[in-house]
Amino acid sequence: MKSMFKLRNKNTGPIGLDLGHNSIKMIQLAWSDGKIRVIAAEEADYVQDIDGADEAGRESAISAVKGMLAKGNFSGREVVSCLSNDSLKIKSLRLDTTDPRQIEEQFRNEVARRFGLDADADEIRYMIAGSVYQGDEIKNEVIFFGMDKAGIARHLGLLEDAGLTPVGIDAVPCALFRSFQASLRRQEDQRLVSVLVDVGSLFTTVIIGRGQEIIFVKQIPIAGERLNAEVASRLEVTVDEAKLLRAKLKNDTDGAMAPATRQAVIDAMSRTIEELAKEISLCFRYYAVTFRGQRPTEVFFAGGEADETTLLRALKRHLGVSITIARPLRGFDLSQADFERRHDAEMSKWTVAVGLGMKGMDLSTCESECYERN
Repeated sequence: MKSMFKLRNKNTGPIGLDLGHNSIKMIQLAWSDGKIRVIAAEEADYVQDIDGADEAGRESAISAVKGMLAKGNFSGREVVSCLSNDSLKIKSLRLDTTDPRQIEEQFRNEVARRFGLDADADEIRYMIAGSVYQGDEIKNEVIFFGMDKAGIARHLGLLEDAGLTPVGIDAVPCALFRSFQASLRRQEDQRLVSVLVDVGSLFTTVIIGRGQEIIFVKQIPIAGERLNAEVASRLEVTVDEAKLLRAKLKNDTDGAMAPATRQAVIDAMSRTIEELAKEISLCFRYYAVTFRGQRPTEVFFAGGEADETTLLRALKRHLGVSITIARPLRGFDLSQADFERRHDAEMSKWTVAVGLGMKGMDLSTCESECYERN
């Protein structure tokens, strides 16, 4: 019997699936002749708690993924997805060791307790960020990622019920950095300090990397939904109306929006934006004190809220660095994918999906110009 699924060839990566709180994005990459091309990409709006216990929301997500698979030109059904930021717990600890056995002991003695997880039953992973200064002592900074096993099982079950074959699960910070690190292939980039900030619906994620390694991750519970709530409260409108007002403000390049309304929306967001800008600034300060390394001179912004001009201006004031919108698909061949209908010129909201689609890909044969800096 002929298979209903297309088989993925060796030059085609898995489907990268970003299950967000407002949308679902799926992308698949392939490489040949030293170039990377997008062979399929689909997006569907979504507002439910996908990884939660809401059965109606879960079925809606499954239906959306199936529809995207049927519509798109995806090859095979292997998928790499990521755990949502609100279900993933991230902590950094300073240890006296990099010995895996001794770090394992930390799982049981301290990390699991801080996470509220069971070290034997739940999942805890880690990455070593590098040497840090604590007074006159040098310690090793270790970033731990934890999630309860039941949540992972729900996530995998959703993927399988949607007709997908999970071959990898990633964390949002890792996917974000992977989409960016492909541009850091030159020898002179190996000590470069990179900062990527993803502003999503519920969380803002700050990643600082040095060369090809992540050395700092911070989840900040201030993002798009908080801004929507502030606008709704201050202007006495519904959250949906607040979203529309913010969208009009973002797209008001010709000044068509009434000046009074424009200023009212900006004023409603200002307190939250200042709070977020200060939190991101504290991340910079922590990095500078802890690692005593080169100060970043540029910050790349990604995510569905990355084009919030008011936020970007505030951050530029606080950080004193250049602000750039990430372009995760710059240099990729998009001729096979229908991106023309999308209004996001930089396509920064695709950063997580691109990073997921790149997981496991051998990029060593790809030409360096394919990974032009964002």
